[in-house]
Amino acid sequence: MGLFTKKIEIKSPIKGKLIDITEVKDEAFSTKALGDGMAIIPADGKVFSPIDGEVITMIDTNHAIGLETKGVEILIHIGMDTVKLQGKYFKSHVKEGYKVKAGTLLIEFEKEEVEKEYDITSPIIISNFTELKECIKTEPRDVEVGDLIMTIVK
Repeated sequence: MGLFTKKIEIKSPIKGKLIDITEVKDEAFSTKALGDGMAIIPADGKVFSPIDGEVITMIDTNHAIGLETKGVEILIHIGMDTVKLQGKYFKSHVKEGYKVKAGTLLIEFEKEEVEKEYDITSPIIISNFTELKECIKTEPRDVEVGDLIMTIVK
């Protein structure tokens, strides 16, 4: 490609309220230590793929998943401190190595049960953003699955 800039669109993996990553009540995310991105306060308990790509990490407690497309790595982390649930209320539909399309169901979780104990704000971060040119974010708003939330410039 050389001179051409590549743009990769990241779609919303969850229906809910889209907020900037800096609004997340966990410093590992809000300070962008883990990557830049957005977060969603889920309206339901379904997480879909935001891209056509591959599952590169499936955390065994099913609360987080890593995806990759065209050199862009995306981490979707359901809720804050939800690793402490040890997989309770979470069900994965994919495994590492699976090829996925935008809109593929990745994970289901029991939203009402999880939010009794934890903040369910779910970051969608570009974990390798330091290797990329730019992360163009859309305005915070209510989003449906498949709505454009970020464009990554490589």
